[in-house]
Amino acid sequence: MLACPVGFLDMAIIRVLPDTLASQVAAGEVIERPASVVKELVENSIDAGAREVRVEIKGGGVSLIRVEDDGSGMSRDDALLSLERHATSKLRVAGDLAAIKTLGFRGEAVPSIASVAKFRMVTRQADAMAGTEILVDGGKLRDVRDAGCAPGTIIEARSLFYNLPARRKFLRAESTESAQVEHQMRLHALAAPWMRLRLRRNDKQVLDLAGVEKCIDRVRQLLGPQLAGELLALPPHEARGIQVEGFVLPAKHARKGRRHQCVFLNGRPVEDAGISRALAEGFRGQLADSLHPAAWLWIQMDPALVDVNVHPAKREVRLHQPESLRQVIMEAVVDGLKSAQVSLTKPSPLANTPAGPDAHTPSANVPISREFGAVVRSPQAELSGWGQVVEPGSPGHESQASLDVPNFRAIGVLHQRYVLMESEDALVILDPRAAWERVWYEKLMLEDEQLSQGLLMPLLLELDPRDAEVLVREREALARAGIELDDFGGNTLQVSALPACLDLDDPRSFMMGVIDTLLHDSVQGAKRFARERMARLCARQAALRVGARLSEVPDLLKALFACDMPYATAAGKPTISEWSLSELERRFS
Repeated sequence: MLACPVGFLDMAIIRVLPDTLASQVAAGEVIERPASVVKELVENSIDAGAREVRVEIKGGGVSLIRVEDDGSGMSRDDALLSLERHATSKLRVAGDLAAIKTLGFRGEAVPSIASVAKFRMVTRQADAMAGTEILVDGGKLRDVRDAGCAPGTIIEARSLFYNLPARRKFLRAESTESAQVEHQMRLHALAAPWMRLRLRRNDKQVLDLAGVEKCIDRVRQLLGPQLAGELLALPPHEARGIQVEGFVLPAKHARKGRRHQCVFLNGRPVEDAGISRALAEGFRGQLADSLHPAAWLWIQMDPALVDVNVHPAKREVRLHQPESLRQVIMEAVVDGLKSAQVSLTKPSPLANTPAGPDAHTPSANVPISREFGAVVRSPQAELSGWGQVVEPGSPGHESQASLDVPNFRAIGVLHQRYVLMESEDALVILDPRAAWERVWYEKLMLEDEQLSQGLLMPLLLELDPRDAEVLVREREALARAGIELDDFGGNTLQVSALPACLDLDDPRSFMMGVIDTLLHDSVQGAKRFARERMARLCARQAALRVGARLSEVPDLLKALFACDMPYATAAGKPTISEWSLSELERRFS
């Protein structure tokens, strides 16, 4: 029989938690980081009918978060009640929970914030002679008094988690927390395009987005002119009580993860794996495995068909008809892509005139004509190289022999992906991507090689704030790999140089691949990347779109067998596989 731990009997006594402690427990579910505070307070401003919201943060939101709106404001009694747990103006009876139309409804956000910060609220209704100021310190009410202020509400949270040091130490760097706050503001700007949103960070204006009438105008504000010109509109679809409309970017902009997908359900930013799968299904046949399209979706449906009360932070929802929503989204994406293809095939009499605000640049849907390091060829052109011999007497043979390159006879290409060759006694399969990855990795690791090559036209990357923060944080490590970055204002970075040894025809895709790898790498939290790891990352990204071309096999083999370890990439993936004739005979015996 197991012995009872010391103190177990005392712990078994049930007690009611003090109000302050209960609020701090609730804060652990609702308030994860400064961006959570901004989310909850801006949602309250939207529910209050605000037309303008101003947010200010300092120290990544840890030192100060200030949210000011011109909404309906509150009376003194309501302001005090808003600090009580489960006090809300948005629910009256149990039936209201099944048809929620507001963003906030739990009545936990304000008291949770007040319990983990030094809190100040100033609020006034438009017809009131004076406003109300309330001061709370770590959940303890300090003062309530009259105050002069404009109609609306101001809430300040200073020294976030000052009384919960265990929570505070898990916060990330200031730049990371600031990027999360800005991302949250962008989501709210998309969810409520009619509202003006302003964000100041450390006394510097970061965002100032005027209210607009159409969602497309808001997307263009946030996306920048280059990508905005490639947006593909999804025609509105309505079926089974569900309305879907939005925009996507062409498949070439697909990326790992779903952080570049913005989905709004009845005005609420949500994350749902089923919706993401529906978007990917609409792109079926155009996306590589593990990639997800960039999308902005607005979904309207009967509130009774969705349960928003399944997650403390209301990020996730439960759908009562998930299959119906999946079908509507998939149809909208398929129709949008078809319409874009049709528009490309029609000759335009305005081809030489500037594109209008709703026009799509033709380059958005034209397949990329070049891959990393080589021109894309048609299958017919590739067939002309079949049977090419890499043996004595062939071009490049002399240099291959001096490097002890095996004599292989190239006999074909498998699915435009692998090169089939034969040796004296075996079938040999070459993976060109893996081979180039090994070649470029070793070139990047050469200490005495000039790594960087300046670009004739610097590449400007307009990024999501979280993506920009990743690159800025790893700027030194990227520079050691030959990638030189400079600030260009806001979340735009200028790439002025790239690794000299990489033959990059599409630097933008290469850089976005680098960002994805940094975001999803298992050790992305490291503050510094070793030279070896960054060289491995760049080599892998540069090799991703290399094709299998027989004409390049001699030069590739020469470069590969000049490497110290030609038979595997830096990650251990084989570059060449061999099946001996005896093994093949056993398989067919």
